[in-house]
Amino acid sequence: MVFKRLLGSLGVGGPTVDTVLDPAGAVPGGSLSGEVRLTGGRADFDIEHITLELVARVEAETDDGEHDGIVVFERLTVGGGFRLREGERRSVPFAVTLPWETPVTELHGQPLGIVLGVRTELGVAGAKDKGDLDALTVRPLPVQEAVLEALGRLGFSFKSADLAYGRITGTGRQLPFYQEIELAPAPRYAHQAKEIEVTFLAGPDGVEIVFEADKRGGGLLSGGHDALARHTVRHDQAGHTDWNTEVDSWIQSILISRADGKARGNDPYGHGDGALHKDEQGHHSGHGRSGPGMGTAIAAGAAGLAVGVVGGMLAAEVVDEVGDFFEGDEDDEE
Repeated sequence: MVFKRLLGSLGVGGPTVDTVLDPAGAVPGGSLSGEVRLTGGRADFDIEHITLELVARVEAETDDGEHDGIVVFERLTVGGGFRLREGERRSVPFAVTLPWETPVTELHGQPLGIVLGVRTELGVAGAKDKGDLDALTVRPLPVQEAVLEALGRLGFSFKSADLAYGRITGTGRQLPFYQEIELAPAPRYAHQAKEIEVTFLAGPDGVEIVFEADKRGGGLLSGGHDALARHTVRHDQAGHTDWNTEVDSWIQSILISRADGKARGNDPYGHGDGALHKDEQGHHSGHGRSGPGMGTAIAAGAAGLAVGVVGGMLAAEVVDEVGDFFEGDEDDEE
C-alpha cells in the first residue's frame, strides 16, 4: 500500500515522497527493507533527514471507556544531508531492524486485524512533514507460528487480536503496548474457560509466551477469575519440540487452580510466572475487545488458526479497513 503525499508544510511546488516497502514483509527483530523515492519540487531543497516512524493503532481503557489512538513505537533515520534539485528523482534504499516486540499482523497470509504502519518524515530546510504512510506487514517468528498452529490443531479457534496500551509486569517487555490474540477454547476446555488470550514478547534469545484464561465459575473454579502464566522458549527450540503436547500441557496447567487461586506455571525452561499481571493505565486488562473488523472468529483447521472467513466477513474486507485507517486516521496520534 503506497500513498504519495505532497509536502503540505512546504506548500505547492515542494518535493514529494513515496516510500515503498519490501512486499515480503518482515518478522519481529528482523530486517525491514525498501526505498524512499523522492521527486524534487519547483525549486532546490536541502533534505536534512529522512526518518521512518513505526506506528500502531492501540486500544486504551479509561474510566469512560475504550479509545483508539496511534502510538509511535520507533523512529529510524535512513538518510539525509543532501540537496534535492528541482525536478530531480532520487531513491534512498534502506534496511532497518524492527523491535523484537513488534506485533504480528498476519498468519499464513491471513490478516489478524492488527494495524501497523511506517510513516516517512522528511526534514526540509528546518521544516518537517510526515509525508507518506504505508501499511506494515509482520509475519510471526517460527516459535510464534508453531504455538499458534498447535493451538489450532488442539481445537482452539481465533476470535480477534488487538493491541492494548499498558504493561505486563513480571516480563522484560519494552514497548508501551502488548498484543493480545484472543481464542475461543477447544471444545474439551469450553466448560473451564470462556476465552484464552495469548501474548508473545520476543527478544534476542527467545520468546516469552503469556497465557491468560478467563475462567468460568462453578466447581473447582467457582466464582470465575482470570489466571495468567508465562513460558519462555528459545528460538532454537522451534523445530525441535512436540508443540501439540507442550502447548496442551500449558493450557492444562493454567486451568488448574492452586489453593490461593493462582494458576500453576509449567515452564520447562525454568521461568516462573512470578508477580505476573496485566495493567492497562491502572486497569486490569478487559475482555471482549476485538481487533479492527475481525468480527467473531476465524475458523481453525488442521493447519492452524489462519483458515477461513471472519464471522462471515472476508479477509479482504479487513484489508479494506486497514486501508481506511491509513487514509483517514493520522490525526489520532498519541
